[in-house]
Amino acid sequence: MAGQGIPVKKPTGRAVSQRTAVRSQKSRAGKAAARQPVAKQTATPQAVGRKAIGKRPAKAAGKSLARKTTRKKSERVDLPPGVFPHGAVRRHEIKGDHIRRVGIIFAGGPAPGANAVISAAAISFLDTGREVIGFQDGYRYLEHYHPVTHRLQLGEHYRIFAINEVTGVRNSQGILIGTSRANPGAAIRSAADLDDPVRTEKLRNVYAALVDLGIDALISIGGDDTLKTANFLHAYQKHLPKDAKHIQVVHLPKTIDNDYKGIDFTFGYFTAVDFLAKEIKNLRADAEACNRYFIAQAMGRKAGWLSYGVGIAGEANMIFSVEDIEEDLLFDEIVLDGNGKRHMEKRLRIEGIVNKIVDLMIWREEKEGKTFGTIVLAEGLAELLPEKLISNIDKDEHGHISIGKIDLGYILAQMVEKEYGRRTGRRRKVTGLQIGYEARCAPPHAFDVMLGSQLGIGGYRALVEENLDGHMVSVSGQLDLRYVPFRDLVNPKTLKTEVRYIRPGSDFHRLARFLESKAEGH
Repeated sequence: MAGQGIPVKKPTGRAVSQRTAVRSQKSRAGKAAARQPVAKQTATPQAVGRKAIGKRPAKAAGKSLARKTTRKKSERVDLPPGVFPHGAVRRHEIKGDHIRRVGIIFAGGPAPGANAVISAAAISFLDTGREVIGFQDGYRYLEHYHPVTHRLQLGEHYRIFAINEVTGVRNSQGILIGTSRANPGAAIRSAADLDDPVRTEKLRNVYAALVDLGIDALISIGGDDTLKTANFLHAYQKHLPKDAKHIQVVHLPKTIDNDYKGIDFTFGYFTAVDFLAKEIKNLRADAEACNRYFIAQAMGRKAGWLSYGVGIAGEANMIFSVEDIEEDLLFDEIVLDGNGKRHMEKRLRIEGIVNKIVDLMIWREEKEGKTFGTIVLAEGLAELLPEKLISNIDKDEHGHISIGKIDLGYILAQMVEKEYGRRTGRRRKVTGLQIGYEARCAPPHAFDVMLGSQLGIGGYRALVEENLDGHMVSVSGQLDLRYVPFRDLVNPKTLKTEVRYIRPGSDFHRLARFLESKAEGH
């Protein structure tokens, strides 16, 4: 009827009971399903969204997600400065795991920090379950090895390092395994000599000893002569049968002279500079007290790195090295080589250096009122002295003299004292001396301990991590390791290394010029 709603039929008792039964069945099914194990499934983004939204309206759910996202962003905190994210440090691959027994040899003159190198290298190998053999006194016993007549005795000729023997010794003086100047490659003059059984006899003895002791790799520590020997051993093995055991060779550079190509500074250099600079400062105080001059001949072989370092740090009034010689200080002289053959060489006009020193002395008196001072000369100048001053010095087959046997400081002191008296009519005491040996086993400077330790560890990393052979370990920057092939350091034809001189006009060279006394004409 109009104005009345649609009539609703009331459910009968049977219909109600049916609906109740259905609801009861659904409830029992749900409880049973809850008791059954459910396989874990990866929720889809839509499912996650539905679960997070639940029965809330879509608009409200959207606001909730926005708040949640904002909260996550606000909770993320940047790493502090200097802290790098996880994974920034690269894991190094082990390429030389076959190296299980390593030999270490130290040859040539001592250098502060030697034990830092030996210790760091040995610890690196021992910590990874490898054996380390330390050969006593360089190549002295190795070059005479014979499996029957000259066997190597454990404890006398070599030692097997234990971890307690190489820990806590990096700052110690001396050399754990000693050293010598024995050179098994002395008879080799060219690459062709590597096929000569006579010239390679001592090199062959070294190789045989290493093989018989089961050595997989050799770490050579020493100067450029020791580098040449390492290169000889590396090259010699290329002339052996293909099935012969191969021993990898890695070299670590050592010299207080710092005249090494392939590395900026060698371990021991800064300790030697520091130690000898203190001597120069002591001599300066003595000179001032007694109104005299000291002329110190510093070690350093042919280059001037050590004399410059000592003179700069020791506040010497003048530094003079081979790199400071100009052509007008040279003259041609006929000389004899070790075999008695005559040839022409450039020699030093010693009077030219004498005049420079006397000019300095007079200038300091007249301009500064100073009647004292110290002068540092590089021992390499001795090789260029006129024949009349070195004729009684023994020479090798190449005509080279042992410069350590020439007291250049003493020779110049006598000549300077005489020339000063001639030019001024006054007497001034001038004393010459040699410095250098006392610094070779001085307590190592902190930098040399760090540098030596890095080079020692570099020996391990070159062999075990990089599986290198015929390389020298070097550093640059903040002790960053790099590995230089022997072929870049040794002339392939002559098999000789090159001396690294101070480049005239370089910043290091000019540093000395700025600091020393500015005598006219000097």
